[in-house]
Amino acid sequence: MNYLAHMYLAGDSEESIVGNMLGDFVKGRIGDEFPPGVAEGIRTHRKVDAFTDSHEMVVRSKRLVSQERRRFSGIIVDLAFDHILAVNWGDYSALPLEDFVEKTYGVLAANTALMPPRPRKMLEVMIEEDWLGSYRELEGIGRALDRIAIRLERKFGRGSGLAGAAEEAARNYGALEENFREFFPELISFVGDLRQRT
Repeated sequence: MNYLAHMYLAGDSEESIVGNMLGDFVKGRIGDEFPPGVAEGIRTHRKVDAFTDSHEMVVRSKRLVSQERRRFSGIIVDLAFDHILAVNWGDYSALPLEDFVEKTYGVLAANTALMPPRPRKMLEVMIEEDWLGSYRELEGIGRALDRIAIRLERKFGRGSGLAGAAEEAARNYGALEENFREFFPELISFVGDLRQRT
């Protein structure tokens, strides 16, 4: 899943929200460098990613991506699912998406002292460009995919083939939405079970 889904699944705890945002940035063992709630949020993020990557509906969704972009199917599906969540937000939350996004940005901005430099810098751009709110539109995930393509090109010195990948989501929208609607309630239940165990 991408940032919107991770923030939704983080629940109301500020530390959990911060930890879930940091999940892609903190690698390896989680020591004492984070408060317990942030550390638990990072662990939840990792478990959500593992559950997601192995779920049949996600695997099926990745197979919809064209052969030329198949190696990026995880990124494409994650962002497509965030878009579908944003479009259908009212099915999953009583709090309007705009209010949720504003609240989430506020929590993250108030807790930058808990973040390493790289995610702190990314958060500035996320808020400035309203990544979470922009996922309502396919163009929003298109911009996100294009940003990732540029980053990969800088890192590897060649084009990744990811630019313009939002067309994959548009072309397969019906099947992706159907798969998401079967998958996401199971993910919510999985996270609920995790919370009961901690």
